Amino acid sequence: MSGKIKAVIFDMDGVLTETSEYHFLAWRKLAGEIGIELNREFNEELKGISRYESMMKILKLGDKVNEYSDREIEKLTTRKNEDYKVLIQSITPDDLLAGIHGLLVVLKQKEIKIAVASASFSAPILIEKLGIGRFVDYLVDPGSVRGKPYPDIFLKAARELHVDPESCVGIEDAKAGVDAINAAHMFSVGIGTDGALSHACLVFSDTEQIVWNEIEKVFDAWSDR
Repeated sequence: MSGKIKAVIFDMDGVLTETSEYHFLAWRKLAGEIGIELNREFNEELKGISRYESMMKILKLGDKVNEYSDREIEKLTTRKNEDYKVLIQSITPDDLLAGIHGLLVVLKQKEIKIAVASASFSAPILIEKLGIGRFVDYLVDPGSVRGKPYPDIFLKAARELHVDPESCVGIEDAKAGVDAINAAHMFSVGIGTDGALSHACLVFSDTEQIVWNEIEKVFDAWSDR
């Protein structure tokens, strides 16, 4: 079915800005407090998934899943997020990843709707700190949907923007995110050199390499399939 792009749905971390280091520092601090050593390699497994899922992975790493009740796990994730929120206070519009501001301007000029679909509950703070609130038409509350790789967060964005999923482009830097976009029957754009993103419809090595005309061209072929 041929059509045109009506909305672009962005992930936050690794697409709009880079906060993975802040997440790592906050998770490592919390893990250390409960006797679990967390390294950067393991931290890669936490990319793109919810706070609760990340906490469960860390507890499994330390063989401590049965030591905490659901309420205690919730308190742990809250502690991590409070540390994370302190760390991200230093973020400014200069932390918007290269090429993103220009892309947002182009989308607004073309009257293409913009949403953010992030697993982070801190996305509203980041949008404010980055100074991009005027561009964003809708921000999905991650607490209202199942996390990636389920497609729910992208489908909710499309629904709230009043556009058909097949008219949407989703941009992600994590495998779970690309899986979610594909499951939503949207056009997926992967950001990175990770081979795990090879199932995206189109891949750019980094945000600075994003070319909107290229997305439109490949989308046209995809929508005619």
